Amino acid sequence: MTQVANQVMWNRLISVVEEQAQALVRTAFSTSVREAGDLSAGVYDTHGQMLAQAVTGTPGHVNAMADAVAHFIRRIGRQNIFEGDIYITNDPWEGTGHLHDITMVTPAFHKGVLVGFFACTAHVVDIGGRGFGADAHSVYEEGLYIPIMKFAEKGAVDDTLLRIVRGNVREPDQLVGDIYALANCNEIGHRRLTDMMEEFGLDHLDGIAGFILENSRRATIGRIAALPQTTAEGAMTVDGFDQPITLKVKISVEGDRIVTDFAGTSGVDKKGINCPLVYTKAYACYALKVAIAPEIPNNAASLAPFEVTAPENTIVNAPHPAPVALRHIVGHFVPDVVFDAFDKIVPGLVPAEGAGCLCNFQVSLRPRTDAPAPAHARRAEVLTLNSGGSGARPELDGMNATAFPSGVMTMPIEATEHAGPVIIWRKELRPDSGGAGRMRGGLGQYMEVGAQEGHEFDLQAMFDRGQHPARGRRGGQDGAPTTIARDDGTAMRVKGKQFVPYGARVQMAFPGGAGYGDPAERPKDMVLRDLARGYISEEAAARDYGLTAGETADVAAAVARGEVE
Repeated sequence: MTQVANQVMWNRLISVVEEQAQALVRTAFSTSVREAGDLSAGVYDTHGQMLAQAVTGTPGHVNAMADAVAHFIRRIGRQNIFEGDIYITNDPWEGTGHLHDITMVTPAFHKGVLVGFFACTAHVVDIGGRGFGADAHSVYEEGLYIPIMKFAEKGAVDDTLLRIVRGNVREPDQLVGDIYALANCNEIGHRRLTDMMEEFGLDHLDGIAGFILENSRRATIGRIAALPQTTAEGAMTVDGFDQPITLKVKISVEGDRIVTDFAGTSGVDKKGINCPLVYTKAYACYALKVAIAPEIPNNAASLAPFEVTAPENTIVNAPHPAPVALRHIVGHFVPDVVFDAFDKIVPGLVPAEGAGCLCNFQVSLRPRTDAPAPAHARRAEVLTLNSGGSGARPELDGMNATAFPSGVMTMPIEATEHAGPVIIWRKELRPDSGGAGRMRGGLGQYMEVGAQEGHEFDLQAMFDRGQHPARGRRGGQDGAPTTIARDDGTAMRVKGKQFVPYGARVQMAFPGGAGYGDPAERPKDMVLRDLARGYISEEAAARDYGLTAGETADVAAAVARGEVE
């Protein structure tokens, strides 16, 4: 094949897995998948090396799933891989980090010969156990564990497995629907791959796999070789559960590789915020790759030069049976601590700190127990994924209410309220939450949640940044911290399951991203624009940027006349 033909096939493979991912979005039952895109999809060679990933999805899923297919091959055994098979697991250490992620792998056959594998992952709303949250003391409490096994053999689904799954979760139809959606999206990828192979006259993928992996490896190593060959350290502290945790990292640029070592990081926590190494690696690799080689497609070879190590029994390398349900909280802070170190190697490239972890909460609704409940009252589990602000970049403001580094979408109110008897009373941007700077941090948001008539609920909070807001970079100011309380003023914790009585609401303010550079250097027209749009208050405009009362009055008048966007 010519280089042009190989490039066309490479692009086609990326299109194939994107269609695979979109099929999962369209058919999934869980709102976390169909509304937020909390998923991944990819195609692999016969050795389990990832050749292409879908654009839709999260780095934590995709980069962790990059290692998973090799575990499936080893556990199933090549002699037991048959056409029509589908494999499944939610093993946190051989999948993508916690029990709420189900990974499914389908061997791809062409003309009766194994030519590769398709894999996909989705976050499901419920997997049994204590429910999604940090309250467990071991992984055994966190839900149903499915080891790497066959969901289907030669086209025949394992009905015993499905009965076990149905008997152990709160939303059996939803979970089983998601499992079938995962299997279906792999099958769609398989069909498109077959079409491609027939179009190009391929009997196997060895040639295109070699082209993809070699070119990706060479391009990534070239970027690393152009960096200063040096070492730098970074650190940050976040809220944790009962006590703060500290992440430490040392980054060493060594010719054809970058070694990232998390020695010195806090130990395993008693609660479920621990992170398996596979998920830590996923986000450490992501941070470095977006910094130095963002346009090189993700695959096994473009990730391989980024080596990640961490001592066992640290919170970023938690061994079994540590509780790991909220492993994303620690994992989503990994890019910020990596950037803290990398900024000392290549100044002026990486952003300021942002909200980091997603601002998720799950509402467990039930008929009120303080008085007779109406007949329509019911139980329901409603998960909603939300975001604070991202950190300002060297030449751009941070993004408002945008998930970085995870990239998942914020769920619409309509989809959340459709999932159960929950009411979102307020959801809006949070003025003054973005840290001031030459480039302003992205805004967080306000949310207020309650239940429909006749219900009480437990709120499972999955937040951070309450005591340790995003830190500014190179003179930028910190973002605003997280706050959470009931509408009667009762304080609530940023993590853990908490009872909310009938008639009460929970008011939340999600954190803002930090600023980048000295606020005094921010162009006045950008400050005036922020003021006109309501991103900052008159007080902040004067305090942080030096605007005069006359200037703020002029902006207010222009807004009143409808002259400002």
